[in-house]
Amino acid sequence: MNRGASKSRSPWAIPALALGGLGLALAAWMLPINALSLPPALLQAAGEDTRTTADLGQAMLDGEKLGPAALVLHALEEINDAPTRGQLDLADDLSRFAARQPELVPWGGWDPFLDPLFNRQENRGRAESTPVLRFFVTGEARRALAGFLDGTRSAGVRALLGLREVDRTVQFVPAGRPGGQALDAVILMAALLYQGEHFSDSLQRELRRMAEAAGDGGDLTDIEPFFLDLLSLGQRLDWIQLTELTRLVDSPETLHEYAHLSRVATSDLAVIYAAALASDSADQVAAYVIRFGRSGLEDLSFALQCGQGAVRQLLARQVPVNRDAGPTLGAVASLGILHPRLLLGVKYAGLLIGAFLFFRGVDRWLAERTIAGGGLPHLSSGVLAILTAAVIIVATEPFLLRAAPPSEFQLTFAVPVLADISDTTSAELTETTTAMDTSTLLSIGLFASLQVAVYLICLFKIGSIDKMDLSPLVKLRLMENEENLFDSGLYVGIGGTAAALVMQVLGVIEPNLLAAYSSNLFGITCVALVKIRHVRPYKYKLIMAGQAAIDAGQVVPAAVR
Repeated sequence: MNRGASKSRSPWAIPALALGGLGLALAAWMLPINALSLPPALLQAAGEDTRTTADLGQAMLDGEKLGPAALVLHALEEINDAPTRGQLDLADDLSRFAARQPELVPWGGWDPFLDPLFNRQENRGRAESTPVLRFFVTGEARRALAGFLDGTRSAGVRALLGLREVDRTVQFVPAGRPGGQALDAVILMAALLYQGEHFSDSLQRELRRMAEAAGDGGDLTDIEPFFLDLLSLGQRLDWIQLTELTRLVDSPETLHEYAHLSRVATSDLAVIYAAALASDSADQVAAYVIRFGRSGLEDLSFALQCGQGAVRQLLARQVPVNRDAGPTLGAVASLGILHPRLLLGVKYAGLLIGAFLFFRGVDRWLAERTIAGGGLPHLSSGVLAILTAAVIIVATEPFLLRAAPPSEFQLTFAVPVLADISDTTSAELTETTTAMDTSTLLSIGLFASLQVAVYLICLFKIGSIDKMDLSPLVKLRLMENEENLFDSGLYVGIGGTAAALVMQVLGVIEPNLLAAYSSNLFGITCVALVKIRHVRPYKYKLIMAGQAAIDAGQVVPAAVR
């Protein structure tokens, strides 16, 4: 009765095994997690119930920081195709604030340390945000600032003010000589930022160390790059915008990166600035944008659309957004945020186990129709599952076998004096990357599928010979007659490599040797599986059975005949 029940269940068990494996692999494929990129669904989940970019602008405006709020609004205009309700509200509130207190607009807000400069003649008549260096560079403003700061008790401010008397410079004209107005204005601006505690703690400590070393040595060479960076930012940001940025910058290196970005990505500075405010980490934003270039800016824009949580998640991971991601199971996205490695392991394990179950189902279906008395060896299904899972992972991980696009914003090293800090075309690509596009991935998938087909054909042939009502020695001769078929994986592999190389030459697919030689690799693997795991054991079985028949006198050896 048990045997009959087993037979009655078997027609359903095998399809269920294959379909279950296929479903498991599909569910694993739809998990919103990638190894070297972030799917959009995960960023959207990270941004849920967090502060929006428009809310960030409102928070700046509520703190009377008009300049930063205006930059956030500009960023919203850049990233949104159509204005959102929050964006429109922010624009209206900014207009009303500017109408009520127009004197704050040029400075971007209020700061009590601006008293020496605020009501002077050169500040009047300005109706829009004004780069702060325009205020600091005039002789009257510099004299007023110097008088205001002379009575300071801050050792760091005194060290900075002492640099106005140093004559040894490389990239600036010394502040005390004719033409030294730029350096004098930057030194005073740095001193006022220091006095107002607008530098982060780590940047303030490093600046004081550099200023004291430069003053003791009578040489500004080491601190001049910092002043150049502050000069670049002061030419593009108003006072409150600058103070909000320096509060988030942790090192002179990060300030240098922002100065570089302000020159090479001026039109995108609002997006970069808004991302720094959203993440509370200017360092992470600068590192991300310089690493990924224009594509990184697009990813940051998408994260800003999703919310503050999305920006922080993207910058914490420091990976690009996988914009080619297919349908995903958004319900488990929160697990990818909290435990990304766990979900990634579940995804890969699901792909592998699902592929194994699918091939085991196919094995058993073939076994019932070909080889009597047993299915295919477990190792065959395992190897096929590994190869299939590997192909799927490569196809769904766009940055696993190819580098991210080269950044347009890579830092370059300039020769002192000869470098032009206003040059916005000096960003050179410093590395060569190899890209793998969709056509290459499709080629690899096609070659793998062809070898799977060859493998199954070989199994069908072995099964058909095994089912023949012939003696073992005749079956052995038939197996030897099919050697060319069992080697066909190599022929298909070589043909695929040649075809891929021809298509690359003709420009049908992108030049990529991996796409071409993967065909050979799959062919070698297929032939090794067929001959080592199937042909050799079956021939051994036939040889032993034939020898047993000869020993029993059932077959007369050819030599005796």
